[in-house]
Amino acid sequence: MNLATFWFILIAVLWAGYFVLEGFDFGVGILLPFVGRDDAERRTMINTIGPVWDGNEVWLLTAGGATFAAFPLWYASLFSGFYLALLLILAALIVRGVCFEFRSKVDSPRWRAGWDRAIFAGSALPALLWGVAFANIVRGVPLNAAHVYTGNLLTLLNWYGLLGGLVTLSLFTLHGAIFLGLRTTGELRQRARRTAAGTVLVAVPLAAVFLAVTQYSHGRAATDVTAAVAAVALIGGAAAAIRGREGWAFTGTALTLVLAVATLFGDLWPNVMPSSTSAAFSLTVANASSAHYTLVVMSWVALVFTPVVLAYQGWTYWVFRQRLAGPGPGTPAAPVTGPDAAEPVGGRS
Repeated sequence: MNLATFWFILIAVLWAGYFVLEGFDFGVGILLPFVGRDDAERRTMINTIGPVWDGNEVWLLTAGGATFAAFPLWYASLFSGFYLALLLILAALIVRGVCFEFRSKVDSPRWRAGWDRAIFAGSALPALLWGVAFANIVRGVPLNAAHVYTGNLLTLLNWYGLLGGLVTLSLFTLHGAIFLGLRTTGELRQRARRTAAGTVLVAVPLAAVFLAVTQYSHGRAATDVTAAVAAVALIGGAAAAIRGREGWAFTGTALTLVLAVATLFGDLWPNVMPSSTSAAFSLTVANASSAHYTLVVMSWVALVFTPVVLAYQGWTYWVFRQRLAGPGPGTPAAPVTGPDAAEPVGGRS
């Protein structure tokens, strides 16, 4: 295996990690106005992701940086062609981060309700658009001989792209509901369980149709296996969610997201960005990669720092592993344990 192939696989791993970790963040944000019945419950929901949400976004930054360094032509065509979609995602992520910091700055129900609605929008829009983007990458986009994207934003909003967006939106929502069940207690936990069981009825059929269409159009023998295992993991996770077994359910949805990314990248190989105009115009692992020396330096850097980052993030999840008490109506939310107690995300309540 050459270094270009190694970095293609590593970028797939980074995206899988991002979808698993940021996926439940998005899910919690999407469910915030619906599962949280009052401000105390919504504060508890935000506290479940407060210590980790910004660390989860590091996976996105690393995936983007790795793409820029290892496959500059892929990065250039992707970020120029998908500019408006990615700009919307960036704006949503910025708004979402600002909301976490500012919702507790003013003790006003209207103030917090406005920020909560913005958290919902800032979570739902990226959850939808990431699926649209990846579905279009696998399907192929119009590239000319110079590898320049010749479509527009509406080109991406085809039926297959929108189906992919609905799949990620529903899977992230399910993933977030299960995570809430894992991290809370009391009535809030029970409500999260019921939400997860209801979301299953939407997420499973959408994912099944998307995987079937993808494999019929772009699949190969190896990815037929990963797609089948992803389907089994999703069904198992859904069954566990219905039974209230959050640990197994979360494992199932996490495995589903990992295998779904593996399937999409496997279907993509050896292309990194297929051209729907002509196969000769497609960007591949070979013609889009950086020079060998650049890949060597990147590999050594990744070998040294990746274990450090993974160890630190794993330690963070271990420290903040306790469940948060779901408050009753009209009672204050339990603060995050540890040195940042009473500061849910970015400020004091």
